[in-house]
Amino acid sequence: MPAGPVCEGPVFRLPMPLLQNFMKDVLKAKGVPEEDAETCSKVLIAADRRGLDTHGIQRLKLIYYDRICEGRLNPVTNFEIVKETDTTAVVDGHNGMGMVIATRCMQMAIDKAKKHGIACVVARNSTHYGIAGYYSLMAAEQGCIGFNGTNARPSIAPTFAIEPMLGTNPLVFAFPSDEPFPWCLDCATSVVQRGKIEMYGREDKEIPSGWVVGVDGKYRTDTKQILKDLVTGQAACLPLGGAGEDTAGYKGYGYAMVVELLSAVLQDGLYGKDLDGKDENGNKRPYHLGHFFIAIDTDHFLGEALCRKKAGDIIRQVRASRRMPGAERIYTAGEKEYEIRLARKDGVPINESVQKELDFVRAETGLTGKYAFPWD
Repeated sequence: MPAGPVCEGPVFRLPMPLLQNFMKDVLKAKGVPEEDAETCSKVLIAADRRGLDTHGIQRLKLIYYDRICEGRLNPVTNFEIVKETDTTAVVDGHNGMGMVIATRCMQMAIDKAKKHGIACVVARNSTHYGIAGYYSLMAAEQGCIGFNGTNARPSIAPTFAIEPMLGTNPLVFAFPSDEPFPWCLDCATSVVQRGKIEMYGREDKEIPSGWVVGVDGKYRTDTKQILKDLVTGQAACLPLGGAGEDTAGYKGYGYAMVVELLSAVLQDGLYGKDLDGKDENGNKRPYHLGHFFIAIDTDHFLGEALCRKKAGDIIRQVRASRRMPGAERIYTAGEKEYEIRLARKDGVPINESVQKELDFVRAETGLTGKYAFPWD
C-alpha cells in the first residue's frame, strides 16, 4: 500500500498513485480520451517521482487545464504522419496533447532504430510535452541511446541581446548502462528554466541574481513581475554561461539555437517569436511547438550488453575521480533523480499554492466526491 499523506506545516505529501489518478481524471473531464489521459498522467507523475517538481502536478492547471479551457490545447490529439521513410518521419500534432505526440514520436523512432540502426522523428504543431527526459529515457530503457529536444515560447536573450528570442529549449541525452538507472542529461539551455522561476513565484521568493536581465541589461530578481515581463518581452532569461562572453554565455546561446533549428527546420515548423502563443491581434492561440526525437539502437553496433557495461565503466570512473576539499561525492547525470525517486516513498510535497489549484480543478471537474485531500 502507498504511504498516506504526510503534513509538513502548510505542505502535505500526497501518494503518487493518488496524484496520478487525479491528474488522469481531471484531463478526462476536460475531454482527453482515456488512453491519452493515462499517457499524460504518466509523464507528469514521472516528473514528481524524479524530483522535477516544476513539471509535474504543479503544472496541471497552469499548462494543461487552463490551456484546454482557453482553446489553446486540443484535448483530442490528431496525430498525422505527414511523411515517412524507413528511418524518418515528419508528424503534425495539430496542437493536441504534447505528451501523447511526443510518446508516439519517440516510440516510432525506437521501432525504426531497432530495424535500421538509427532513426529520427520530428513533430510540428505540438504543445508542451512535460519533462523532456522522459522520452530519451524511453529509448534507454529499450536498449537505445536517446536524444531529443523541443523549442518553446521565447524566453532566452541571445548573447549581447536583452530581448527574449529563443525558448529555454531543453537538450536531452540518455544512455543505457549497467547501473540501476540510465545516464540521462536533461537540461534547459538557459541558466534556469522558466518553471523554476514559476516555483519561486508560488513561494513568494525572489530569484537569484544572474538568471534574468531587464531591458536595461541589468540583472533582475523581482520574480512575480519578471513572470509578467517575460511574456511582454521586458525581461529575458540568460543562456547557459550567463551574460556576455566572459563566462561562455555564447555556448548556451549556441545550444539553444541547435534545439531551435532541429525543432523547426526538418518539419517546417514555427520558431522564435511565432511561438509566443498570440495571433497578429494579440489574441491567445496554441503555441505550435516543434520537437525532435532520435534513437540509436546499440545492437546495431557491438551490442546492448557491451554498451551498457562500457557506459557503466565510464560513469563509475568519472564518479571515482578526486574530489574537491569538503566535497562528499561526485554525481553523474540521472543519479540524483534516481535517489529522489527512491526517497519519495511517502509521496510528493504539495504546497499551499498548489493545494488551492487542486481544489479549484477538483471542484470545476466535479471530482470533489471522488477525491479527498488532507487539507480539506
